[in-house]
Amino acid sequence: MKVVDMHCDTISELLHIRKQWEHDTMLENHLQIDLNKMQKGDYLLQNFAMFVHLGREKDPFYTAMKLIDLFYTELEPYSDRIGIVKNWKEIEENRKAGRMSALLTLEEGGVCRGDLSCLRDFYRMGARMMTITWNFPNELGFPNGKDESVTPARAIPDTVHGLTETGIAFVQEMERLGMIIDISHLNDAGIWDVFRYTRKPFVASHSNARAMAGHPRNLTDEMIRALADRGGVAGINYFDAFVKDRVDGKAALSLCRDMVAHMKHMKQVGGIGCIGLGSDFDGFGSPVEMKDCSGMQLLADEMSREGFSTGEIEAVFSENVLRVYKELL
Repeated sequence: MKVVDMHCDTISELLHIRKQWEHDTMLENHLQIDLNKMQKGDYLLQNFAMFVHLGREKDPFYTAMKLIDLFYTELEPYSDRIGIVKNWKEIEENRKAGRMSALLTLEEGGVCRGDLSCLRDFYRMGARMMTITWNFPNELGFPNGKDESVTPARAIPDTVHGLTETGIAFVQEMERLGMIIDISHLNDAGIWDVFRYTRKPFVASHSNARAMAGHPRNLTDEMIRALADRGGVAGINYFDAFVKDRVDGKAALSLCRDMVAHMKHMKQVGGIGCIGLGSDFDGFGSPVEMKDCSGMQLLADEMSREGFSTGEIEAVFSENVLRVYKELL
């Protein structure tokens, strides 16, 4: 079952651990994603997010540049196994040649410093998707939640603060360029502004259903329905706090059956076409049932047990996201 995953933090994690694990590479490492594990998991395409933590980095733009350099220097030597893609034609060429594909994305619109010229330069460097925010306010908008905690004080969605004027200009320029807008991490008011100020499909690369797990990083039924109507896709996130409400705030094993429960709900609300995968692998510390990207068949098997047809599993695992990419890239 071919896999297309809209979000992982492997490149950022690789940069941070290099001093302790200097032999880790994208070919083989102790993280959840590397090329060997991807091939075992039957991957077709992986989005690699350049994640920048505004609260830790003195110069977010510089950090993003370092991450992009690492992305290219780590993947280019293995071009026989994985090809870096910037458009739909290259994805198709890789698929026909039996190669996996790697798509460069940005997780934190603040790396652009509120400057459209920076956005365009990131596009020129190959970035084809970007979240408007991460967990901090920036020049473009505001997040839902400041960190990975699910304490009650942080479980109140922000329905007041929409996109800034700069944020509106950014989403419209992203749409013009062909850089996919990613509403994961954006607050509720900002999400509705993206609907208001754009026309084309967009994605929530790694967000689940709020009706199934109450964390404000997840999407309401109204958002899921609107995203489906727009032709967009939400990627199922494997992080336990987004999959199931935590008991006493304690992390737990994230189970495939609970991920599939989100899929069943989203199918009922928006149809099978609005569901994809957005693992968030290497972006959180709690364990998952499939352990790493080599174990994706466990999720496919669980979907089958829960009544999803082979065609529906293929749609969620790859075809829904590829449909969006074909239109926008």
